[in-house]
Amino acid sequence: MICGIDEAGRGCLAGDLCIVGCVLKSDIKGLNDSKKLSQKRRNELFRTTKENSFYKIATFTSIQVDELGLSSCINKGLTQIVEYFKKEFGDVEFIFDGNSKFGVSELETMIKADSKIKEVSAASILAKVTRDENLKIADELYPNFEFLKHKGYATKNHIELIKKYGYTEFHRKSYKVKALEKSLFTNL
Repeated sequence: MICGIDEAGRGCLAGDLCIVGCVLKSDIKGLNDSKKLSQKRRNELFRTTKENSFYKIATFTSIQVDELGLSSCINKGLTQIVEYFKKEFGDVEFIFDGNSKFGVSELETMIKADSKIKEVSAASILAKVTRDENLKIADELYPNFEFLKHKGYATKNHIELIKKYGYTEFHRKSYKVKALEKSLFTNL
């Protein structure tokens, strides 16, 4: 049995970090890396995947990422997923998209696993859609930030909005953005 694991939101300036482990009950047509799918197709596959899999979602807010650190949050999320699936199913092979185990020895890592392994593709979709859904709260509270457009990533527009309005509680204040730092040489 394979448990595919992927995350969404690692490199974002705002929003949750979402890590998902997924074991498929049956084959699902059309699975792929969530970044290669349209939003409409991702949402369709999200519903189908939830109905046809066992999954565990570990979510960390921007505040938790700031307080614990990104690597620590990823380690905690991966550990929760591994412990859950080992308890539920016993012998499970864990495949995590990427090249780092983040201190979790039970993982097998694979670059581009979200495009190669259907269970990881499914986890990728569950993570991305869950994270995007969670961003709707930020968008409702701060419509000027247009969170649903940039999804919390460091786009030019998002950086300009931070310059104009400042940070919200949904922003990761521990992340350094060169475009937001004052120049050391402005007074020369």
